[in-house]
Amino acid sequence: MTVEWKRFAVAVLCNAAWFGSVAGQTSPPATILKIDVENFVAYRDDTSDYSKLATNPGITSPIAARTFWSAVAIADIVSVNGAPAKGTLVFRQRNLRLTPTPQAGSAAADITRGDVVDEVWEILQADGTPVGTILANGLAGGTPPPGAPLASMAMNLAVTGGTGAFLGARGQAALAQGTTLMTGRDASVAEDPANRRSNGGGQRRFILHLIPMSRPEIVIDPSGSAAFHADLSPVTAAKPAKAGEALIVKTTGLGPTRPGVDPGQPFPTDALQEINSPLEVIVNGQSSVVINKVGWPGLVDTYRVDFRVPDGTAPGMAAVELSAAWMAGPPVRIPAQ
Repeated sequence: MTVEWKRFAVAVLCNAAWFGSVAGQTSPPATILKIDVENFVAYRDDTSDYSKLATNPGITSPIAARTFWSAVAIADIVSVNGAPAKGTLVFRQRNLRLTPTPQAGSAAADITRGDVVDEVWEILQADGTPVGTILANGLAGGTPPPGAPLASMAMNLAVTGGTGAFLGARGQAALAQGTTLMTGRDASVAEDPANRRSNGGGQRRFILHLIPMSRPEIVIDPSGSAAFHADLSPVTAAKPAKAGEALIVKTTGLGPTRPGVDPGQPFPTDALQEINSPLEVIVNGQSSVVINKVGWPGLVDTYRVDFRVPDGTAPGMAAVELSAAWMAGPPVRIPAQ
């Protein structure tokens, strides 16, 4: 790096810090989901005889593939960001073999891609509680698009929407690199998918960069307090939080509750509604115990979360961050002793 470039870089960093502090703007945290799946089987549409569909109970190899073959893949979701989860991935594809240097049977194009695909991840908590669905489509094979997470290996998919906790989400998706979870199994559509798990399949890891319609946000009250003691008195420098103490925060953007309310309606005052998504509270990078997570009675899209300050939390300004459905919100700082 030249001296002139170093001076330029320092000036840019200083200006960025100054504008950030003056404008009070912060970039939203990236929401990255790494979804691991198992028993990945792609059923190739290799027969037009409907009487043979899903009839063979054993492993059934497909007829050799050619351009324009189509398939439907099914896989079991087993974890999200390393946390146990359940759910199903359904993966529909049609092979095109796009290439700038076509041979007989491949498709001439300016890009190098394999298939046009549609993917649906329906994600459940480990106990089977539905969390939400993420939808994506685009092209498989080739290299990831510019701006994709650095762990992306292949595919150029756009996240086009979602349901539940992922309602209105946008973003991009790809296969993840740096992992051995990159196998799969091709089968004929004559194979009975009821035996997919017993017949076995492959493992894959996908990486999704989401831009959610909403994200967890801790509400700052008019006095500037972000957290409250159990008696609802604000956490302040004069009355800081203590390690092991239970605190309360008011938040937005935590998604659906159980049993649920109609969109745009306040939470009922006669019964508590528990937050449906997996919720985590992080204090200074350490996971805390969540005691209570409910919709705030009488309010719309506002929630009460009670958590315990982890033992060993250092004195000073502690960073508190919420994550719902594996989507993190911006941290706020509270006085701790």
